[in-house]
Amino acid sequence: MADISPSQVKELRDKTGAGMADCKKALVESDGDMNTAIEILRKKGAASAAKRADKEANEGVISSKISDDKKIASLVEIVCETDFVARNSEFDTFVNSVADAILANDVSTVEDVLNLSIGNDTIQGVYNEILAKFSERIEIRRFVRLTSNGTIASYIHAGNKLGVMLEINAPNLNDEAYSLLKDITMQVAAMNPQFISREYVDNTTLEKEVEIYKQQAIESGKKADIAEKIAQGRLEKFYTENCLVEQTFVKDPSITISDVLKKISELTGVEVIITKMLRFALGESQS
Repeated sequence: MADISPSQVKELRDKTGAGMADCKKALVESDGDMNTAIEILRKKGAASAAKRADKEANEGVISSKISDDKKIASLVEIVCETDFVARNSEFDTFVNSVADAILANDVSTVEDVLNLSIGNDTIQGVYNEILAKFSERIEIRRFVRLTSNGTIASYIHAGNKLGVMLEINAPNLNDEAYSLLKDITMQVAAMNPQFISREYVDNTTLEKEVEIYKQQAIESGKKADIAEKIAQGRLEKFYTENCLVEQTFVKDPSITISDVLKKISELTGVEVIITKMLRFALGESQS
């Protein structure tokens, strides 16, 4: 019997989209022959979409689930090739089942997710059925499971192509406070802030922005010392545009998100801060 290396298993997984365990079993059964292993997986229904492995999967659905106590939440992106599949009710059910399973189980990898039980089956089993039904490249592209001692809110934008999850430090929000937190999740969806606050902006980003602003000022004829002042001034604008708490509140442009947080603080009796911000847009780079 041939020794099966992790790289062979990964290669087969990349070609077929099947689970790591299934790939290894198929390679063992085929004595390491890649083509035979693919045929074995296809017969099992685990690789019915193997021929689609090199196709782009730019469509799909983003889903989020949250526990009743708002302490645990999942955010999932599952992609496919066509909008036809993305809008199919069976595909949507599959996506939501995955999001529910992640919510209920402490998992960290796609392989973990595929091994989860769902009814009398596993996610892998249902996934194989979906692959066989649609004959498209379909994959769990990414997911996050968040647990909190505070409160989590999530928002899925119309069309299920964009999802947001926020965590704050304060627990046990009343309905009014939680509604305001939901408003902030919609703000993140609409305005796409890159940072929670200016304290989260890394030095590399700051230095790059300042250099760009200085160069622009110098090219417009400003002296170096004046260009430096201009750059610092424009940096303030960068903060207000890219830091969530400094953004103008979309639902009420007379205030900022910082003001909304103050309102939540008044309602909860503690100083509320945002401790986590996640935003999934379908097909975006994960780098």
